[in-house]
Amino acid sequence: MNPCPYGYLGDFSGRCHCTSEQVQRYRSRVLGPLLDRIDPHVEVPRLPSTLFSGTSGKTTENSETIRNQVTTARTLGLKQCNYTNDSMRVNQVQTHCWLGNAANLLLERATVRFGLSHRAYHRILKVTRIIADLTESRKTESAHLGKAIGYRN
Repeated sequence: MNPCPYGYLGDFSGRCHCTSEQVQRYRSRVLGPLLDRIDPHVEVPRLPSTLFSGTSGKTTENSETIRNQVTTARTLGLKQCNYTNDSMRVNQVQTHCWLGNAANLLLERATVRFGLSHRAYHRILKVTRIIADLTESRKTESAHLGKAIGYRN
């Protein structure tokens, strides 16, 4: 989703001249039920040109490494739950994405604070399970939940 009607809100070039009212009006047309069905919500700024010239100095993981991590996480998830995360039903989410007391309290507070729907609540649990699988953790922990909530908001 573009951050504003023209797509430049927050861009370091300073090209955005939208008022807060214009941004709010634009977002009110697409938020709500639509965003409730999209996970995760991550803001991605425009890349600086130095990234393309190879002068950024940062090393990145190649596609093969990431592919292997995702494959390992998917295999782990299937082994533990007999389901892929996207195919789990509500009762399966509650069984396989179990949280401890501290994490449950955190999720309850986030649900109230951000006004999350039941759908969003269960999607956060699924993303939490995915994050745990990516770290090859058998249990979902508060740190995994914190990341999932961060991706949501």
